[in-house]
Amino acid sequence: MSRSRSTVPFTKASACGNDFLLIEGTAVSENQPEFTRRVCDRHNGVGADGVEWLWPAKGAHIEARLINADGSAAEISGNGTRCVAAYLCAQGRRKEFRIKTGAGVKVCTLTAKNGATYEFETAMGVPEVSSSIAIATQFGEIDGVPVSMGNPHFVIFVDQFWADWQLRAADIQSVVGFRQGINIELVVTRNTANIDVRFYERGVGESQSSGTGSSAAAVAAITTGRAKSPVRVHAPGGTQEVRFEKEVYLRGPATLICEGEYFI
Repeated sequence: MSRSRSTVPFTKASACGNDFLLIEGTAVSENQPEFTRRVCDRHNGVGADGVEWLWPAKGAHIEARLINADGSAAEISGNGTRCVAAYLCAQGRRKEFRIKTGAGVKVCTLTAKNGATYEFETAMGVPEVSSSIAIATQFGEIDGVPVSMGNPHFVIFVDQFWADWQLRAADIQSVVGFRQGINIELVVTRNTANIDVRFYERGVGESQSSGTGSSAAAVAAITTGRAKSPVRVHAPGGTQEVRFEKEVYLRGPATLICEGEYFI
């Protein structure tokens, strides 16, 4: 015997392996953090690094409120914002989108399209860069550069990636001085135009890529004299380019993967 089900429509998108579900904010009226945890579960849900909850916005084409896979709120995801732009682009002929985030309005400009993959350059805003600091961890003292892209980052330059880098990154995140939590970037400098990066994000853990993390890593590399703008940021999920003038401009792809309905 068939019976009716309540469902939540979603679109899944990925930016260099950093994947998100895009869901209209009105589709789930109660406890969106708990719903986000369930739907992002990679074994018992759809699976994603987070949900971009979409709302109407004044002064922008849309508002995107990010909740991480663990149910915690975040100010912004550069890659998630680009996924939202791809979602909007697929619905119309516009090539520029103003997306309201918890870190302000970000403008995404379409630069290329190939099937369901859209490339954008996103104006990420003016970063806040602090001098390098040393923090005490159970693995010893670690030097890093704090960078804010509207969300907090700690950029650590290494000669090669530590074999146990995920454990060390998780330990760094536990440092009480990071009141808002912290996103960790480990950076190996190839040359002045290319860097390799690994990401360990708040509410997610290891991720294949990060838009704000790529921006923070490139900015830290440029301001410390290790690189020159523009910088290509190579990560396990793919490559993005960061141009740093006074403002940061992030260029990379976003692919629409599928649409579906989640049973509740």
